[in-house]
Amino acid sequence: MLRVKALSVDTVAKSKVSCLVCQDNMRTLKRGKYFTVQPNSLTGQRLVNMFNLLLKHFGPQNWWPGETELEVMVGAVLTQNTNWKNVEKAIGNLKNKKLLSLEALHSMAVEVLAQEIRPAGYFNIKARRLKNLIDFIVDQYHGDLPQFLESETRSLREGLLSVKGIGPETADSILLYAARRPIFVIDAYTYRILSRHGMVEEQGITYDELQDLFMDHLPEDAAFFNEFHALIVQTGKNYCKRKPLCDRCALEQWGPSSPVLDSGS
Repeated sequence: MLRVKALSVDTVAKSKVSCLVCQDNMRTLKRGKYFTVQPNSLTGQRLVNMFNLLLKHFGPQNWWPGETELEVMVGAVLTQNTNWKNVEKAIGNLKNKKLLSLEALHSMAVEVLAQEIRPAGYFNIKARRLKNLIDFIVDQYHGDLPQFLESETRSLREGLLSVKGIGPETADSILLYAARRPIFVIDAYTYRILSRHGMVEEQGITYDELQDLFMDHLPEDAAFFNEFHALIVQTGKNYCKRKPLCDRCALEQWGPSSPVLDSGS
């Protein structure tokens, strides 16, 4: 049974709620270049308010940090259970030795790859997972990365999840940030923030259920989901820690009982 505290459609849903979302790719997002989104549910409006509060506090995040789709995919695997600085060091090793290509990664022995990505931690496990992903693209798509990324969304997600070591969060990160599909990425920060603010039950909610909370109540827009997830990560890292810093957080007063704000007013 769904344990999301979804808020029912209400007359308040007809009110204007401005969503500060870039019209183009989020890499070009600058303050003042926005359009208005009007979610059709109160839950959607509260999520939009959450987005607006975080965007005003942190500013655009310009995610994912990566120069190519392949680099984004490699980063999505390496970032499991570590911080991004360690991932950058590992990717830097691959770049410096000109190993950040599909061909090089496919031909490299897993033991050699493990040593190159050592700064990312759990390097033996991550090397095998990364090799599994690369081998999947080579075997199923003949090494044609654009063809892989242009696959139909459901087929692409199912394929990613079939790769040993690739779970929903990693698969959806690749879908959103490399393939630019409107799939909302759920992570530990998302669960922690929404549960602490009373938007979901504290226990028992699944990845898919929490993802549905966003995707059922918000417009499907890859740039919007990109920026929203990045802002959630920043909030989790800086404020919604295991020992939260609520009095400093932009979401201190936000939750299911907070007023729906028109951020454009």
